[in-house]
Amino acid sequence: MFTLRVDAETVARTRFSPSLAAESLAWLRLAAESARHPVFGDPGPLARGALTHPDVALLLDLLPQTGEVYTPDLLTPQPGTATRPGDLLDEQLARIEATPQDDVEEQVLAHTQVHWRRPLPVSARRVVESGALPRRLANGLARFWRDALGEDWRALQSVVEGDITHRARTIAARGVGAALGELHPTIGWAGDAITVVKPFDGEADISGRELVLAPGVLSWPVISIQIDVPGQVVLSYPAHGVGTGAGRPPGRLAPVVGAARAALLADLETPRSTAELAARTGYSAGTVSYHLGALHRAGLLGKVRDGRYVLYQRTARAVALLESG
Repeated sequence: MFTLRVDAETVARTRFSPSLAAESLAWLRLAAESARHPVFGDPGPLARGALTHPDVALLLDLLPQTGEVYTPDLLTPQPGTATRPGDLLDEQLARIEATPQDDVEEQVLAHTQVHWRRPLPVSARRVVESGALPRRLANGLARFWRDALGEDWRALQSVVEGDITHRARTIAARGVGAALGELHPTIGWAGDAITVVKPFDGEADISGRELVLAPGVLSWPVISIQIDVPGQVVLSYPAHGVGTGAGRPPGRLAPVVGAARAALLADLETPRSTAELAARTGYSAGTVSYHLGALHRAGLLGKVRDGRYVLYQRTARAVALLESG
């Protein structure tokens, strides 16, 4: 169990914001391991292609491997207050690049030596000693975002906004404490502390400090705590609704159109994007896109562009099909 001791000032200064740096690193790691996200599937060839750039590869040198839990906090600085994704990422990149050399050496050289099972790669150590690590990390993260994530995040943003809206409603109805206690089943609220179930014990007093609660989409279902950077506290938690629909009963329509398409039709009473449907149903974005295309060609879905998003909604024909079940 890890405990974050708070006071009234910390509660008053608590805010929600996604960490685009953390989301990028989660996607980068999946690409490097040729792994699939449990909800959003394969990172794809663009993400894997970006790994060949030396500054992106340098990011990988600082990520923990299997059995290691420590990630240097300088890689995922506290999110700022910007509202547009591009500006939010720029704020984090600026913080990475401004990391003092003493903090770099403490986190990357000292802390990894304590928490990792392996030595830091020699090439990464040399970059640290040269003083160029912050600049190269910021460049690598910016490049990976541009090549692998920038366009796709526009759709995923709706999932983040849905989570924050959900938390805001909880705060309005039952207060900040209720929202803190319902972030995740392993996160609790004790009145003067936030508790997080972890395989290790620890405690930190963050009284008087700003606390940023960061909903994770691509980093789902990871929970992480960042307290190493002075003045910065980030608690990352799985965004609400991601992957929760995989176990839905298929209903009577499933034998006709298939379980996946039946679930999508049932969830399209209101217009939704591909990414939002993937998060809500538990299917990968590619799977959702494939089935949406088939349903659209069959005249069961209509689609309309809303700014940067394409939204799908079931047609009158689909409604009749659902009602006949």
